[in-house]
Parts: sequence; structure tokens; C-alpha cells
Amino acid sequence: MAATGLNTTTTSSDGRIEAKLRAEQVVKGAASWFLVVAGLSIVNSVVTLSGGNFHFIFGLGITQIVDAMGKLSGSVGSALSLVVNLFVAGVFALFWHFARQGKKWAFLTGMVLYALDGLILLPFSDWFGAAFHAYALFRMYQGLQGLSALQGIHASSLSTPAPIEPA
Repeated sequence: MAATGLNTTTTSSDGRIEAKLRAEQVVKGAASWFLVVAGLSIVNSVVTLSGGNFHFIFGLGITQIVDAMGKLSGSVGSALSLVVNLFVAGVFALFWHFARQGKKWAFLTGMVLYALDGLILLPFSDWFGAAFHAYALFRMYQGLQGLSALQGIHASSLSTPAPIEPA
């Protein structure tokens, strides 16, 4: 796993422990991207709904559309758009939670939804937002690689007998 710097072919017990810790760190770091996206999407929504004219490229495209529709619908629409965006961000926070626990489905589902969200940006020519989506997806993918490394480490520790300590 050259992209993540993970090596699962280590034979010593200390080496396996070190590789496992590195792989766990990669998984947790990659999972944190879901939380970053969720949090900055909410920041973008609050800025937009309070009249600001800028947004971070790090958020979700769908929340930008919901914000625009909410602003057009007046104060009730704005409040409703914030509720919808909190729900969407909450879903990404759940992906973060389960991805940190090493759940492959959370990485895969979150990445598919985030990729679809990135496609929303293309008709609006939001190239920076789309590029950030691609970078974040790459980082999330590294989490999947970390999960594979953890599985390899676990499998090798099951097949290798533990060293016998002299009495």
C-alpha cells in the first residue's frame, strides 16, 4: 500500500503492532473527512442564510442548492433549509462515526454519495468545489486501503503463532 505507507508483510510482533497502529491512524484520518464536510456544510448554510456572499469549497453541493431554495422562499424556507441541511450533515456525521469504527460500508456509501454530490457542482461550473470533492474522495479512499491493511494484519496474526516466552 504505497499510497498510504502501509506494509502488511511485517513478520515480527512489534512490526505488526506498528503496522496496525499506522493503519488505524490512516482509517481514522480518512474518516475525519466526513466530519469536515458535514461541519463546513453547516457553516456554509449559516453564512448563506445570514446574508453572506461567500462559501467554503469544502461543503456539500446539495446544501448550497437547498440554501438557495430556502432564501427564495423567505424566512420559513430559510428555517426549513437549515433543518434539511442539518439532517444531511448528520448523515455525513454518521458516516464519520461508523467509518472510524472500521465499517467498510460507511466509507463506500459515504464516498458514493459524496461523488454524486460533486457531480451536482459541474453544471454550475464550480471547478474548485469539484476538485476539492475529488481530493476528499481520494483521502476517503485511503481509509478503505487502511481497512484492507488492517484485515491483512489481522489475518497474518491469526496464521502466525504467538512466540513462546521462556519460563
